[in-house]
Amino acid sequence: MKDDTNTLIELAEEDGGGDLTAELGSVLKEFSDGLEDLEFKRMLGKEEDVKDAILAINPGAGGTEAQDWVEMLLRMYEHWASDSGFETAILDYQAGDEAGIKSVTIEVKGEYAYGYLKAEAGVHRLVRLSPFDSANRRHTSFASVFVYPQVDEDIEIEIDTSDLRIDTYRASGAGGQHVNKTDSAIRITHEPTGIVVQCQNERSQHKNKATAMKMLKARLYTLKLEEQASKMKEMESTKQEIGFGSQIRSYVFHPYNMVKDHRTGTETGNVQAVMNGKIDLFIKSFLLNKTG
Repeated sequence: MKDDTNTLIELAEEDGGGDLTAELGSVLKEFSDGLEDLEFKRMLGKEEDVKDAILAINPGAGGTEAQDWVEMLLRMYEHWASDSGFETAILDYQAGDEAGIKSVTIEVKGEYAYGYLKAEAGVHRLVRLSPFDSANRRHTSFASVFVYPQVDEDIEIEIDTSDLRIDTYRASGAGGQHVNKTDSAIRITHEPTGIVVQCQNERSQHKNKATAMKMLKARLYTLKLEEQASKMKEMESTKQEIGFGSQIRSYVFHPYNMVKDHRTGTETGNVQAVMNGKIDLFIKSFLLNKTG
């Protein structure tokens, strides 16, 4: 590539600013973007960073408002994943009573999915004029985002089956439509830690149980990583980031347009672009600051 670039530079100088100059600019930008991407991935050096991710979104205070906010965040992450070349699959979906989503868990598959998405763990705050308020008043809603690395089969996470409580329930999809008429959905409670996982995306109870066990392993693996991190005095900051009342990012639709990450100070006025999945500026800024 170096030889090709040098040739283009020489030809562009002779061309005097024509098409070859534009081509040279394109080549240099492609090279610069590729180099930036390589340098960024090099910073994601932890063993779990390269893995697929499991992302869970739950509403905070705010009732229907907060549940609608969960649905908006789900759409944002699905758009981001698609634009970034990742695949997504919904593992569990609990529709809201009136609108929105009570809780949702998705799998994001692709190289470095967890490395990128770990920047999103925490409380996300929305300020807007409510579409559910007849007086059209301004409301503040909260939703929590939890992110876990998908655990490979070769990683040993010991789970004592006597520690598990397994419940079944009837699966339902978006809008309350039944996926089937049997109790195929699975909820697993790990009693020593209180961790609860559930899956309903398959018609087979057996498959849902297998997926739920993978989710539980991911949660326990993350807990193990957090315990290790606490020894290096990192755990307290992580707890603060994901605690309600300590939002990592605010999305303001009214009285002005702004999305601001409170950890880094990164902000933009293009709220619509962010809600359409353009969140790399926040992800990269956070990871660069955390690495630094």
